Amino acid sequence: MPTLAAGSRDSTRSSGVPRIAVIGAMALWSFWPTISELLDFWSTNEDYSVGLLVPIVAAYFAWRQRAELAGLDSRPNVIGLGLLLAGQAARLFAVYYGYASVERYALLLSISGLILWLGGWKRWRRLAWIQAFALLMVPLPNSVHNAVTAPLQRWATALAAAGLEMMGFFVAREGNLLSLNEQASVMVAEACNGLRMLTAFVFTSAVLCFMVSRPVWQKALMLASSVPIAILVNAARVLLTSVAVYYFKNPRIESNVHDVGGYLMIPAALLLMLGELRLFQLIVEPPPAAAAPRRHRPARVNSAGGATA
Repeated sequence: MPTLAAGSRDSTRSSGVPRIAVIGAMALWSFWPTISELLDFWSTNEDYSVGLLVPIVAAYFAWRQRAELAGLDSRPNVIGLGLLLAGQAARLFAVYYGYASVERYALLLSISGLILWLGGWKRWRRLAWIQAFALLMVPLPNSVHNAVTAPLQRWATALAAAGLEMMGFFVAREGNLLSLNEQASVMVAEACNGLRMLTAFVFTSAVLCFMVSRPVWQKALMLASSVPIAILVNAARVLLTSVAVYYFKNPRIESNVHDVGGYLMIPAALLLMLGELRLFQLIVEPPPAAAAPRRHRPARVNSAGGATA
């Protein structure tokens, strides 16, 4: 009967809560050294400091969808158990051979398997975007980090040099060193490669994509465009610093311009992203329909011979 069936579902759901809590606590205990290492890494490495916010925001996004998730089928999926075991095996491999990056990604694989195993396929699929977002909490492997930072540094230098030449400066570029009118030199240091801006703005763009109501293809373009926007804004910061070095020749002023430029990078990038949203709206969405002309009813003749509208 309906009442008994509903009661059975409620009892099954309530009985599954302790199981989820116990298994989740065991997984947390298993990966606690990895979590502790990530917390230390986020607090000491500015390039990946935004990683501290990722699990908090991901949990908030999942909490916002709690009503929708509660209405989905929650039949356990044994494939999730396989993913969980694969994550544990990857962690053991990483611990034994000393691959810190593998251990970090094994944490996310285990969480994904836990969601699929205990929450079912439909809930896992509904949370797939949030699981992909959680990848931002993991620092890049050293080999990838080193392969990315050098091009970022070169692009920032090249774009800043192009901008300075458009402003009328004679720029001589030697590697990452810019010489302006043979009177001032600016070295684009490795710390100014823009990776910190890149990770922060990809995170910000992902949050914005989740918050706005747009088609999937527009969100994908927004997320993809966050990379060139971050590179462009970082190059603008290098350009402003170079101009300050040329005109002021005062280390304190140069430092202040450099720092202020860093604070303005995210707001400037957000303005560009909002401009992109506006462009989508102008190109894709049709203009509002013109107001339909008011239709006048024919006049009626009253008994006195007059007309009324």
